[in-house]
Amino acid sequence: MKKLFWLLTAILLASFHRAEAQQPTQVPSIAYLSSGQGFVSSERRQAFRQGLRELGYVEEKNLIVEYRYAEGNSERLAALAAELVRLKIDVIVTSGPPGTRAAKKATTTVPIVMAHDPDPLGSGFIASLARPGGNITGLSSLVAQLGGKRLELLRELIPKLSRVAVLGTSTNPSNVQMATEIEVAARPIGIRIQFVDVQDSKEIEGGFRAATKGRADALFVLANPITTSQPRQVANLAVKSRLPPYTTDRNLLKTGAS
Repeated sequence: MKKLFWLLTAILLASFHRAEAQQPTQVPSIAYLSSGQGFVSSERRQAFRQGLRELGYVEEKNLIVEYRYAEGNSERLAALAAELVRLKIDVIVTSGPPGTRAAKKATTTVPIVMAHDPDPLGSGFIASLARPGGNITGLSSLVAQLGGKRLELLRELIPKLSRVAVLGTSTNPSNVQMATEIEVAARPIGIRIQFVDVQDSKEIEGGFRAATKGRADALFVLANPITTSQPRQVANLAVKSRLPPYTTDRNLLKTGAS
């Protein structure tokens, strides 16, 4: 993850140099827009700051950084993005697709850097991987395309694996794409996939009950604003339900059961 943010800071640095050349007395400013909660992103935030320091930028000294978190409520992102545009931020860094989409709607001129996106082309954020065009650039995680490979790894860990519950959000494009990839990969090897749809953090516990009722051997937790905003709950429920969890976001299980 640190390497990812160092790459981002290199992109941002070029933007800062251009801004400083035009307005030498102006302190450059970055915004970090996330659909999750601040404490969930603390490790990424530290890596982000470290990368900036290595490039000579220190917060509150020669750089202004505005952090905005939607706290798991994606509906707040539009207002947060609009606020950042009003603050005349030089560059907006987004932590994932929901934030990128909100920033894209808020501005066509402020540079937007995606920390990751499973399918920026399919999401309509860029014209092509080689020539993004517009005001959006950044990194593609290719998470969805790796869904099948991750299912194979899960099967190696659980040789008798026959049923897998996929916990995700049907209104999240990246979740839908990954769930499709997993299901396609599951058919040839005889694994049954149960998609458990959660549209609110209050539905997470019910999602675990549905997976248990469906006799799942393991649970594939897809990262999205709803699940990443409740890492402690996800970890506790995984222990309580005795369902081996697998996720693409280690922060979801890092907090552990309490």
